[in-house]
Amino acid sequence: MVPLSYSVRNLRVRATTTAATALGVAMVVFVFAAVLMLAQGIKRTMGRNGADDVAVVLRDGSDGEMASDIDLPAANLITNAPEVRRRPDGRPDAVAETMVVIILDKLGTDGVSNVAVRGVTEDALAFRPTMRIGEGRALRPGSDECVVGRSIAGRFRGLALGQSFEVKKNRRLTVVGILDDNGSAYESEVWADRDTLRSAFGRAASVSSVRVRLTGAGRFASLRTALESNRQLQVDVKRETQFYDEQSQGTATFIQAIGLLVAVFFSFGAMIGAMITMHAAVAARQREIGTLRALGFSKLSILASFLFESVVLSLLGGAVGALAATAMRFVHLSIVNFATWSEIVFEFTPTPGILASSLVFAGVMGLFGGMFPAVRAARIDILEALRGA
Repeated sequence: MVPLSYSVRNLRVRATTTAATALGVAMVVFVFAAVLMLAQGIKRTMGRNGADDVAVVLRDGSDGEMASDIDLPAANLITNAPEVRRRPDGRPDAVAETMVVIILDKLGTDGVSNVAVRGVTEDALAFRPTMRIGEGRALRPGSDECVVGRSIAGRFRGLALGQSFEVKKNRRLTVVGILDDNGSAYESEVWADRDTLRSAFGRAASVSSVRVRLTGAGRFASLRTALESNRQLQVDVKRETQFYDEQSQGTATFIQAIGLLVAVFFSFGAMIGAMITMHAAVAARQREIGTLRALGFSKLSILASFLFESVVLSLLGGAVGALAATAMRFVHLSIVNFATWSEIVFEFTPTPGILASSLVFAGVMGLFGGMFPAVRAARIDILEALRGA
């Protein structure tokens, strides 16, 4: 085999072309890694809401809270199921909430976007132990007050502490607090009093969803069987973790498919760049190749040497691109959540698996980009090469 140091030296000698080719690969890998981090960020933002011992109950056939409608008698039956944990005061550890979407003006642009508004009761924060009021105070039950998630506070007109906005014509809500929940999807919602919201939207006799905390995660199957077999209820029961995974799937898959399609197209350009670089190297090093062949190195050794150079070149670019993509974790991006058609804010989430996949992607580009030049180098005639032909 040709010594690896020989191949590494050739990359250093051709520093300019090496850097240019590596930069092209880095740009492609940056897009590839950023897309995966984007999809992972969406899943993580939604997944932070879920707990294995919490079940979400929706109207049968509903694909989300927006399309669900459960009447109050049915909601009471659900919350009083024997599998539901009781609080110290004897009440069920459960919440029945209403979800609506409103249109608000975005700040910093002339556009508008959908914002999810959740109608909650005074038990909503206690039911979600990770949530807290980061600024201001909690809303008063029965009032025209609301609290706004940290991620969307200040991004829309009226969604800042002390400001107000129109949730329905001639019905305004005043922001009295800012919600914090470690970057979860709840931070992209507005929380208002449930009765106020139901009254404004004419939904006084129903709720969108019921969440119950079980006496144990293992009681989920029993609860699901009991509720779904009750024909009077006509509900669908899911673990909260499964529910949010399904809610994020559509948006994450769409972003990932579009982004990867762009990355694949760009990768062809990067492979062509690597191919041109390696073809130029073959043309400039014909005498070296002839000398190596004369010294007894086989065609396979020459082919492996050039392939090694191409792969190393791509891996260098891939490492730069993947490292640059990790800086995207400081960027917060908003997009429409396909499950609710409301805006959700999330961050890019790098993982060791994504970084490893990015390097593998770069290596594959180098392998395919260097294959034809390597084959050409291996087929060079020894005598013609020594004559400098």
